[in-house]
Amino acid sequence: MGKNERIEQYRGLIEAYLKDPEHSDIPIAELAKALRAIAKEDETLFHNYLEKIPNEYLGDIVLELPEKYLRDVISELKTEELAEVIEELESDDATDLIQDIEEIDSDKAHEILSTMDEADRAEIHKLKRYDEDQAGAHMQTELFSALIDEKVSDSIERLKKLKREGKIENIHQVYIVGTFGQLLFAIPLEDLLTFDFNRTYKEILKERQEDFKPIFVRDTDDIHEVARLFREHDLSVVPVVDDHHKLIGRITSDDVYDILQESATEQIYHLAGVDDEAEEEDNVWEAGKKRAIWLFINLLTAILASFVIQMFDATIQSYVALAVLMPIVASMGGNAGTQTLTVTVRQLALGEIDLPNAWETIRKEVLLSLVNGLLFALILGIISWIWFGEVKLGFVIAASMVINLLMAGFFGAVIPLVLKRLHIDPAVGSSVILTTVTDVVGFFSFLGLASLFLIK
Repeated sequence: MGKNERIEQYRGLIEAYLKDPEHSDIPIAELAKALRAIAKEDETLFHNYLEKIPNEYLGDIVLELPEKYLRDVISELKTEELAEVIEELESDDATDLIQDIEEIDSDKAHEILSTMDEADRAEIHKLKRYDEDQAGAHMQTELFSALIDEKVSDSIERLKKLKREGKIENIHQVYIVGTFGQLLFAIPLEDLLTFDFNRTYKEILKERQEDFKPIFVRDTDDIHEVARLFREHDLSVVPVVDDHHKLIGRITSDDVYDILQESATEQIYHLAGVDDEAEEEDNVWEAGKKRAIWLFINLLTAILASFVIQMFDATIQSYVALAVLMPIVASMGGNAGTQTLTVTVRQLALGEIDLPNAWETIRKEVLLSLVNGLLFALILGIISWIWFGEVKLGFVIAASMVINLLMAGFFGAVIPLVLKRLHIDPAVGSSVILTTVTDVVGFFSFLGLASLFLIK
């Protein structure tokens, strides 16, 4: 499909959405993708579409767009309109959007907050107080709760009213709270339907307390620990409480999915020495500049490896086969190290390993690398012996292969763990350090052993 055909397809998608935004089943991510593609080809049309999208739906779409397009939204819409867009969002998304606007234009963000409803403004200020890695920063305050002494029928009528008024959505559970708002129980809606509506929750739950004990998190818990809780218990939603066990919000599975996706993207980019924020923008200069920094660091490490080779230039000149074989040792070490590094960084990101049990991870990776080192040492040793007709050469490269793969496994596990201990993102810089180690160890071990056993 050509570019013009794709643009026409995107235009058709948005036009179809605009006919009935309220009942459209077109995914928000698809709409954002379409708008982004159109903006690259026709900014005027992009702005026209922004104006046509109702404010009550615009916020969800804007959140899916890179920062560049958010700037256009800020410049196109009046302060009152932006305030309305944000007020239509759930509290966690509203907070995210106002923080994104603050990064672009703090004065504009202040004007928007001043225009907003007092209750909405208070909720945003409350959520902004949390650090990005805390559960409270990702919770939404919209939820449905009922008092322990309340009749089931009364709470259901209240739920119907809130739904009709559009004040809550995606309700999975009814949270039962005490007089002072402390979380007591969590009842799935499917179980609620089986209750006697004429009785109070206290009467019904008297003999069923264990059935509805809630799984909950605290607002200060690490969000990645919360994500692990979702995976372990296959949760769709989890309530959030404060230090006094008062119910203050909830985190839904879609929020956790977004967190995991962002974390995975960030880890992959950082392992490759790429800045995730720069790559999301269309500015080639910014993305290129960020990549160039890491490429320059790689250049320095490559020069270091070249110095090691230079130390043995006389050895290489007298035994040309070494020049043919030494890239194999470095390459195998680099690939083995990358495997270990990727596994370790992923486990750290998912919370599957921590510093107290780090030794088990190191031991496992070293053992795996040793086994692979012995296997490929045998294979490459035999190949080298047959290829160049020299038994000693086969032994030298086999020994070097074992050493380098062993070091690759060790440092591939240790480097991210050490960076984690130093409170540095394990993905940032790990690959550069590891490449340096495997190249230097590979060249030094191979050429050093060759100098000892092959050169007379």
